[in-house]
Amino acid sequence: MVAKIKTGRSIIGAINYNEHKVGLGKAELILAQGYLKDPLDLTFNDKLERLTDLAKRNQLTLVNTLHVSLNFAVGENLDKDILQQIADDYMEGLGFGKQPYLVYQHHDAGHPHLHIVTTNIKPDGKRISFHLLANRASESSRKQVELNYNLVKAEDQGKQQNIIGKPLEQVSYGKSEVKRSITNVVNEVVRAYKFTSIPELNAVLNQYNITADRGSKDSRMYEKKGLVYWVLDGKGKKLGVPIKASSIYGKPTMKALEDRFRLNEMLRKPLKDQLKTTIDKALLKPMSQSAFQKQLKTEGIQVIFRQNEEGRLYGITFVDHKAKTVFNGSDLGKAYSAASLAGWFKNDNTTYKKETDKVNPSYNFTDNISGSQSNSSGESLLDMLFKEEQQDMAAIGRLTQNKRKKKRKGHSL
Repeated sequence: MVAKIKTGRSIIGAINYNEHKVGLGKAELILAQGYLKDPLDLTFNDKLERLTDLAKRNQLTLVNTLHVSLNFAVGENLDKDILQQIADDYMEGLGFGKQPYLVYQHHDAGHPHLHIVTTNIKPDGKRISFHLLANRASESSRKQVELNYNLVKAEDQGKQQNIIGKPLEQVSYGKSEVKRSITNVVNEVVRAYKFTSIPELNAVLNQYNITADRGSKDSRMYEKKGLVYWVLDGKGKKLGVPIKASSIYGKPTMKALEDRFRLNEMLRKPLKDQLKTTIDKALLKPMSQSAFQKQLKTEGIQVIFRQNEEGRLYGITFVDHKAKTVFNGSDLGKAYSAASLAGWFKNDNTTYKKETDKVNPSYNFTDNISGSQSNSSGESLLDMLFKEEQQDMAAIGRLTQNKRKKKRKGHSL
């Protein structure tokens, strides 16, 4: 997540910029923190007067407006509830958690982003210092938000061109250092994918010959919420000695994963309908299980069937490698459960094998993560995404200046 901070003297200029986008259908007000009305019930004057009323309490402070933009990587399609929480957490870390502020979600650029408008004048007339705000408080708050919500880090966007072409590889026992190999795969899968249970996590890890293991339900390890990671052979058999989760860099322990489960439940919600639509297209006519797998594989979706020794299908999991989401069929709806789909498939007389579900080792986890690659002119991708918005902000600034009758030019955000 990239945070950009602008300070200025015109609260009305900052609000005008965002409201102009709202009028064009390119933005919407999703949060009005510290206001007495819901966002949809606020008039323009309501939005303006709440902030200007505070600004008037300190006539000596001329630079009294804060305008922040929070910019997410391409592909980070976050639900509105999550965006509201991110804005609240960021502003709290910035030291503005008790100030009223307006949060706008913009839809006019190639990347998801928010704009936040507030003032640094508190109810008692004292001001919150802007000194080093961008370098210290914002950096600290941004990094904490990235960690809490599993967002692509601002630093990683700059390194993206170096990551592409270096995909994760399946772990081969005896051919590489086990702990290091497990660490590389587990940390990347936990960071990139949205899963809500250990089985869903293993749906991805198993493709790289790794499994997360809590032990049997009557074991002490399970009772104490312990977790270990094993290397698997080609048939899914555990090899060697397990590695404790607490000993892995990043500590992907059961406690940490449970926090991730709750967050991922919300993060994957906006992507659910997209997956169902793709599956529906494949279900226009009955087909064999293997044909169903092959068709969805072309869409970047891996279908994992779970069958008993008699060949009866009892479970199905969908791993969307493009959207980085994992869903059990029943979580998508009754029509996508194993029981429903079993009657839909034609009998192709094939025996399900785990190897057929293995993802291509050359699959690149970062294909859908925004970076800052440069074009032939040396311009970064992030710079190109900001171009339209920068031009719009400048235009709104000129519009505000032209309307003023004062000789001094206004300061627009």
